[in-house]
Amino acid sequence: MLTFLLLPAIVVSVLVLSGVMFRSSFQLEKLREQSVVEATLSLANERADRLDKRIIEQDNAVRSVLDLTERAEFGRQWLETAALSTPTVRAVLLVDLGSPLHNVVALASRAPELETERFRRLLVHRLLPEMKLDKPPLDELRHLHKVEREKAYLLSHWEQSVAERHYLVVVWHDVPRIVHDVFPTLYSDMQQSRVNVVDADGKIVFGPPLGRGGLTLGRQFETTLYKWTLNVTMNSAEELAAAVARRRVLEMVLVGLSSIVVIAGLFVILIAAERERRLSNLKSEFVANVSHELKTPLALVRMFGELLQTGRADTEEKRKQYLSIIVNESDRLNALIENVLDFAKVERGQAAYEFSPARLAEPVARAVEACRVRAERDGVSLELTSEDGPELMIDERAIEIAVINLVDNALKYAPDGKRVSVVMRHVPSGAEVLVADQGPGIPPEDRKRIFERFVRGKSASGKQVRGSGIGLSLVKHIAEAHGGSVRIEHTSPQGSLFTLRLPRR
Repeated sequence: MLTFLLLPAIVVSVLVLSGVMFRSSFQLEKLREQSVVEATLSLANERADRLDKRIIEQDNAVRSVLDLTERAEFGRQWLETAALSTPTVRAVLLVDLGSPLHNVVALASRAPELETERFRRLLVHRLLPEMKLDKPPLDELRHLHKVEREKAYLLSHWEQSVAERHYLVVVWHDVPRIVHDVFPTLYSDMQQSRVNVVDADGKIVFGPPLGRGGLTLGRQFETTLYKWTLNVTMNSAEELAAAVARRRVLEMVLVGLSSIVVIAGLFVILIAAERERRLSNLKSEFVANVSHELKTPLALVRMFGELLQTGRADTEEKRKQYLSIIVNESDRLNALIENVLDFAKVERGQAAYEFSPARLAEPVARAVEACRVRAERDGVSLELTSEDGPELMIDERAIEIAVINLVDNALKYAPDGKRVSVVMRHVPSGAEVLVADQGPGIPPEDRKRIFERFVRGKSASGKQVRGSGIGLSLVKHIAEAHGGSVRIEHTSPQGSLFTLRLPRR
């Protein structure tokens, strides 16, 4: 899957690299112009959004303190903090949309009484028809930017229902204060560019006239003062050069990353191909080894079965001996088939474990007893030392398979007359199963890969021992499925020690 994913990435990277090189060679001037335009447009958008955000923040501040249920106290809480939290808001009015005349039923104002009354009449007779009322969602915050008698008005409004009455809340913003106080605050830090604001007729509302020496881009205020336009001119050579330099750095980084992806992809493909070839060889060797391991017990079963069938076992002692060999080889054949089936489940990701509270000593004892007949036949002393302890969450069958594989591996390396010892002990973190043999030991180069699939170790003489190459890898999978581990150590003066560690959980 890694190879298949990298191949399209390599193709795309090569195409991107070629396109960048082509564009850099033949369209450098166009790239510079585009960089300047993008930088100017980005600056204009950011500055225009600042104003919209500032006004909407004040609208939300008013909205959070208004209580429409107490008509007599309407706006009192807002007036207490209006100078600090909403400096551009002059008045807040409550309009009853349920009445035919849309009367203003409550208001709170920071403006003089006469000016407030003029605005109330203007709102009812001229501005309300301009608003989009009864348009869902009713509680959405909307704005009206209107010029009446050469005076600009900015109203924020939303609809709200209280006690089955439909109201309109109107927030009146002081546009001259926005121009004289807010605009300088928002746009005074623009050292590398110049800014002004013009109305719908092109008349300058704020800022100086912009010269024709630089690129000028205009952007309308999207939400609030939407009839006015913010113009930005970037006429600083340093700013233009920086924008082009940033673009160049981006292109260089893109080319560098594409090159790295191409080189890394090639290396990964080569490594994956070599790994796949080696794995294919190991699988072929595995099939040959398993076939040989199956053939040997089958041949013995067939041979001694024919001897019994033809009556060549002339004594009862020989018949018992032949039957014992047939049973032992059948057990060996069955164990090998079980190992192959369990390993196949692991390879397909279908291995499932049934964890339950159990004492570890029981499956360990069963595993040792299953190997005792073979140990006696090979002339190897098999000893078990087990401690009784608390229960662990384990899959007994899986633990039994793991211990059988460890003991079987030890019997392969233990010469005649030697001993294989199995020790089950409890430790503070859980429990350990130690399997030690007195064989010639496993070479260091084999100990590094002994738990990999299809890998078989060699004896001290350099001869490869029999086996399928899946037993120890199956032990490792079982140990990790239990949250534990398995490791190998060299024992003095000779031999190997396998430790299966299972945590307490």
